[in-house]
Amino acid sequence: MYSYRRRLTSEVRFGAISLGGYQPIRVESMTTTHTSDIKASVEQCRRLCEAGCEIIRLTVPTERDAECLREIRDTLRRDGITTPLVADIHFSPKAAMKAVEYVDNVRINPGNYANKKKFTAEEYTDREFEAELEAVRSEFLPLVAKAREYGVSMRIGTNHGSLSDRIVSRYGNTPEGMVEAALEFARICEDEGYHDILFSMKSSNVRVMVQAYRLLVARADHELDHAYPLHLGVTEAGDGDDGRIKSAMGTGALLEDGLGDTIRVSLTEDPVNEVPVGFALVRKYNDRLKVRGEHGHKAVNTVLTEGRSGQSVDLPPFDPFSYSRRKSIGVKVGPGTAGGENLPMVETMARHKPMEQALLLGELRARLGSAAPGKEQRSELVTVMVDNEAGIRHLEAVLRSLGSGHDRVCAATTDPEVAHGLLEHVAKVRLDIVEGERIETSWLDRLHDRGAALEFSFIHRRASVNVPAEVLSIVAGRMQQNGVRKVFYSVDSADGLFACRKVAEQFRKGGIDAPLIVRASSRGRSRLDTLIACAIQAGALFCDGIGDLIAMDTDLGHEDEIALAFSILQAARVRMSKTEFISCPGCGRTYFELEKTAGMIKSRMSHLKGLKIGIMGCIVNGPGEMADADFGYVGSGRNRVNLYVGKECVAKNLPEEEAVEQLVELVKSHGRWIDPT
Repeated sequence: MYSYRRRLTSEVRFGAISLGGYQPIRVESMTTTHTSDIKASVEQCRRLCEAGCEIIRLTVPTERDAECLREIRDTLRRDGITTPLVADIHFSPKAAMKAVEYVDNVRINPGNYANKKKFTAEEYTDREFEAELEAVRSEFLPLVAKAREYGVSMRIGTNHGSLSDRIVSRYGNTPEGMVEAALEFARICEDEGYHDILFSMKSSNVRVMVQAYRLLVARADHELDHAYPLHLGVTEAGDGDDGRIKSAMGTGALLEDGLGDTIRVSLTEDPVNEVPVGFALVRKYNDRLKVRGEHGHKAVNTVLTEGRSGQSVDLPPFDPFSYSRRKSIGVKVGPGTAGGENLPMVETMARHKPMEQALLLGELRARLGSAAPGKEQRSELVTVMVDNEAGIRHLEAVLRSLGSGHDRVCAATTDPEVAHGLLEHVAKVRLDIVEGERIETSWLDRLHDRGAALEFSFIHRRASVNVPAEVLSIVAGRMQQNGVRKVFYSVDSADGLFACRKVAEQFRKGGIDAPLIVRASSRGRSRLDTLIACAIQAGALFCDGIGDLIAMDTDLGHEDEIALAFSILQAARVRMSKTEFISCPGCGRTYFELEKTAGMIKSRMSHLKGLKIGIMGCIVNGPGEMADADFGYVGSGRNRVNLYVGKECVAKNLPEEEAVEQLVELVKSHGRWIDPT
């Protein structure tokens, strides 16, 4: 939990390549063409290969589609394209049995492969549960035998939104249910001596996804014969920046844990766009390739399962399997309060310094300006770097000119005397503790609760993760001893996930309940790399319940930077500040223009703060994912759409040209509509 160590998995064959073990983390994508349209499918596969895609998945809803895979494969191989092909199977064992003859891997969904899925609330007796499981086994065994005969590997891919009624009746639509559904199929494979398998645990909810993968690893490494590879991905992530941020948070959080052997970034866009995002995500981890020890995977199992059972191990400062926010006190900062039960606040860093009064004044007005009605996309706190006492006087002049918003300006410095002089002028004073420099502890005893809140931020670059935790614990202990309570703590690091976890652990041991600021810093990187780095480092912490305020410092423009902060908080489900669009990437089961339709729905409904709208290409995951959405738009056939409230279908087979307007009316009829300003 406090350093990177990749989980060592068994190596699984994928046609001309393999994954897992010491192989690099592979990047894959999926076609959006109808597989029966052989020409279009081949062309899209070519484009994906040209983009560098390492594994290509095609949907196979029917036996006819499965037969088309032969010509698609043969055409690609004649052209010298050896990229492994995966058949994506839902519902149809017959399609799977045919597809396995022409591909390198078959993905089956244990929620609907030979399992009943009627979205009923019926209870299963133990006898009924076992009887249906035995029926599933009988249906699944021929595929296992044929996959082994043809040398084809298999992904057992659970989706949060498509668990069987049998599993839901016993476990609910939960990470526990997702894991058990996959393990049932894995046990069947192992009973037959078939080990060329890997897992996935996908969800549109980042927290659910992360918890499910961790729980799977804890159980699978304990119960199964091998540590099987993992395919990672956030399903229905959406498009644009939000889709990239959401994907980076879920996938990146697990990569940081050392989990994952292949990934897919699911965007409601041309699938070719997914590939560079995927490579940007895995680059850092492939550069490390730090798989250590013959039994490296057991380290994860020890922390997660033995620690949970009460044995004496070094537990993380959060529950890896469920969300609970770290307990802290609320501290007033400016007009708001951070910590406690309050929503996390957003802070950004000003580019200009007090000496540049006119430039700084303009920047503060832009960053602190009023948000659009119904939205919160503005910086609630802005920090200005102050180098010396002259800077204090210049900042005072700027604040007098600023007028409205002056109570949301903070200041940062590395000089304790300058920090002391700033306390009467700003909302929060940040004192940077520079790694390797001596701390003047006598200065701490001169502090008491003043108008401004204090923040102690450790500038972490090369020291171990123990150093910032130890230093901040000493400072926090002194502050608590002196009765100073208006204090925040943070670590400023380009790679601060592990350091922040260590601080949270040290504070828990020391009984320190001060709020923590999560600093997302990324300078000198491309825009995409900045989105990914901040989403992983900050987003993973908020998903684990660590963090009371997010502070951004990037090269992005201030509007993009503020939007990034709010998107991270929303994807972690800790603060809803805009409409949440749960939008799938589409595939060959989609019979309408998904990207265009998603754009239309966004244009009509993006002002509905906090509302969750599902936009699904088909019924495979649509109805299930509606359980995590307030309203849903789900393809039901060619140019036909079903509308949902939660997971209840309330309108069937609407003409596509009428469906968006009907969705708006549905939201209105449930009292969730407000007119856009």
